[in-house]
Amino acid sequence: MKLLYPTSLKLDVQSLEGFATELHPYDVKAIIPDHLSDAEILVTWTNSADNLRDAAKRLTNLKWIQSLAAGPNDVLAAGFPKHVVVTTGSGLHDRTVAEHTLGLLLNAARRFDEMRDFQARGAWPAHLGGPQPDRPGDRFTTLRDARVLIWGYGNIAKTLAPHLTAWGATVRGIARSRGVRDGVEVFAEDALPELLPQTDALVMILPGSESTRDVLNAERLRLLPRHAWVVNVGRGTSVDEDALADALESGQIGGAALDVFKTEPLPPASRLWRAPNLILSPHAAGGRPQDAERLVADNLRRFLAGQELRNVV
Repeated sequence: MKLLYPTSLKLDVQSLEGFATELHPYDVKAIIPDHLSDAEILVTWTNSADNLRDAAKRLTNLKWIQSLAAGPNDVLAAGFPKHVVVTTGSGLHDRTVAEHTLGLLLNAARRFDEMRDFQARGAWPAHLGGPQPDRPGDRFTTLRDARVLIWGYGNIAKTLAPHLTAWGATVRGIARSRGVRDGVEVFAEDALPELLPQTDALVMILPGSESTRDVLNAERLRLLPRHAWVVNVGRGTSVDEDALADALESGQIGGAALDVFKTEPLPPASRLWRAPNLILSPHAAGGRPQDAERLVADNLRRFLAGQELRNVV
């Protein structure tokens, strides 16, 4: 039995030895060689679309794909047969994405981006320094007492929330079903009309699917307070970008910090480049799966034993 692992990241391959499998590296940007086309297991990370489409056609013995991405949209779109089990890298990006999100929230509150803009012009941003009002109700300036709503309350949100509450924020979540998760009250989406007007910072960590396409639209943006910020580290397809640009240009919301976009790289003609109070991050929150070997080894052990795999799509 052959397992193909990508050379697009450094893996501790020795930790995968000892199983009844042959381990073979492969180039994720090239066509998989013929002598590896009988592989039954494929581990993917940053594979090109051509590589995956070719693998879907030629790897006829394939039984299981372990993606290291939290959302394996590339694998799901490649055309693999339905009998091929796909598992995700959910959990591998929790800390990195949570850390990046915290950075974007602090940037939004303390306006480091605006300070940098003034620095580039050789100008002193006097309005950002000196005596300042403490926790003004008409601005998002601190995490202390801030009302943070996390839309898409999964593993990343559960990693992020304790850091926010440690700084004094009140955290609530939105998920498919309501309940209490690690002390955070989580609501279903039907509570959005009530919760959005009570939000200082909306953090979006939604997966990419038809059910989440443009869920943050003009109608929901209008429900946010004028000082509220939107942070998106999930999928760019979940935000109506024209509606967001309208809201920023009209001053309808306080600002936005985006790490993901519908088209990446962001096209030069996009209105978002010139929208006021917008922080652009080049899909940098994740991109570095942590402890991937543990997940692969655990699932490989389960696969060989005929047990249920973790993170099945």
